[in-house]
Amino acid sequence: MRDFTKLEIWQRSHQLTVKIYLLSKSFPKDEMFGLTSQMRRSASSVPTNIAEGCGRSTNPQTRNFFDIALGSLSELQYQIMLCKDLNFIPESFAAELLAEANEIRRMIYAYIQKLK
Repeated sequence: MRDFTKLEIWQRSHQLTVKIYLLSKSFPKDEMFGLTSQMRRSASSVPTNIAEGCGRSTNPQTRNFFDIALGSLSELQYQIMLCKDLNFIPESFAAELLAEANEIRRMIYAYIQKLK
């Protein structure tokens, strides 16, 4: 069992989730049960799956949850692009969020490689 709170990957993905929650507060009210909800679930799924993977007893189990985190991160990246195209967020902020997501992706891939 690993302490997920000590992992930089978890810390950064948690901070990205917090940014998404704060950002999505300003989305149109008619998106409350659409994009807002979906984006929050995608974002929170990343650190949640990292945490759950760290609670597993074998490396293959841990890798599986980190793979799920990667899928959720891909979802989130698309949703950020959609928000930019719908003019819910400025292009510069979308670029910042996407860069952070790409860095987290790189870190997850590196961690998975360590587990093999």
